[in-house]
Amino acid sequence: MKNRFASILLIALSLFLCACGNISSSKEAKEYSELTKSFIGMLDQDPGLKAMMVESIEKAKAINPDPETNPGQTLEQYYDFIEWSGKCLPWEVINQPVGRTLFNKLDQSLCYAYFVFDQPLDELKDKGYYYPSLQYHEPIRSWLIEYAKTWGKFLSTPESWNDDCYEAIAADSKFNMDKGWYESPSKWHSFNDFFHRYLSSPEMRPVSSAKDNSILVSPADSKPQGVWAIGDNSNLIHHDGAVIKSARVVSVRELVGETSEYRDAFAGGTLFHTFLNVNDYHRYHFPLAGTIKEIEVIAGDDAAGGITVWDKESGNYILECETPGWQMIETRGRIILETPEFGLVALLPIGMSQVSSVNFENNLHPGTEVKKGDPMGWFDMGGSDFVLLFQKGVKLDLQVPRDGDGTYSHLYQGNTIGALSK
Repeated sequence: MKNRFASILLIALSLFLCACGNISSSKEAKEYSELTKSFIGMLDQDPGLKAMMVESIEKAKAINPDPETNPGQTLEQYYDFIEWSGKCLPWEVINQPVGRTLFNKLDQSLCYAYFVFDQPLDELKDKGYYYPSLQYHEPIRSWLIEYAKTWGKFLSTPESWNDDCYEAIAADSKFNMDKGWYESPSKWHSFNDFFHRYLSSPEMRPVSSAKDNSILVSPADSKPQGVWAIGDNSNLIHHDGAVIKSARVVSVRELVGETSEYRDAFAGGTLFHTFLNVNDYHRYHFPLAGTIKEIEVIAGDDAAGGITVWDKESGNYILECETPGWQMIETRGRIILETPEFGLVALLPIGMSQVSSVNFENNLHPGTEVKKGDPMGWFDMGGSDFVLLFQKGVKLDLQVPRDGDGTYSHLYQGNTIGALSK
């Protein structure tokens, strides 16, 4: 009897220890990818960081408790979300309500990927970040850059593209696949091939006043956001006069980059920026003729490009990105163009969420002479922005019509932005 009791006790103890082992190793048992494992390890090594991540998740859950559109409602669930989102198609990041178009699904998926990281935390106030949230806080910041690169690599593989993808895109009129604008789809062998697709011919985007540099044209299909003055200290002057504690997020010197010989050349000048949405043609072209003085890609943050908020009434995520500042810390390209009429002009393609990829054409180098409308480069997957900087004394008279809501109308690459004068 004693031996039988001891055997039962031993079995019970073994089962208990096994259960404990399963609990403690549950994360490992899921066989996460290296990307997800690195995120888990980063939090496990820093209890304070882990607590802030949990706080961000809880804040996001309080704002949007719907597990379909906010699937990462616990830390374990967020690990699963990372694992899924790093290798899915861009419109599959979250489950979407029935009836949404592919464009809506893409837009909402891209916004959600940063919603949890974009919750303001008291612990991160007064640190000089663009926004006091984890996406700007190390080591989360560096991990997000690696996350973007990993997803970008997947979206450049054949596994990210098939006939069903094309049919879904062609069925949504916002992508304009029926206009005859683009090259043959037979040339697209990955999602990014589609995303930075070529035009079928340059005639699809005629350039306004092609030989007149006083007419500034749009570098890309995009929606203008406005013009901002640059102070003599090279900091932006905000329209509302808001005081920004960190000079970094308003510093045009920072935007141009510390390695540039021309980083102080735009003090007292003007900044213009225009936003590319996910359905836009994602190649950019020269808006002016001139000679290239500098060309460089500046590695930066992988962040949303603004602040992501949840609108309960519409059931949508909204990216507030109209006011400049976030461009100073994003991955971006820089071309300094010398023009005969208007001095130096900085051309700055900005890589936003998610892949944050900025690329220049291989034939562009210092000394290259370019014409208005010449190809400049392309973006991989994500929303994107394009900034133009003009020197002191150059005036930009915007000639873009307004929509009914008061915002500027969408432009096609080559359309007139406005007139330049001195």
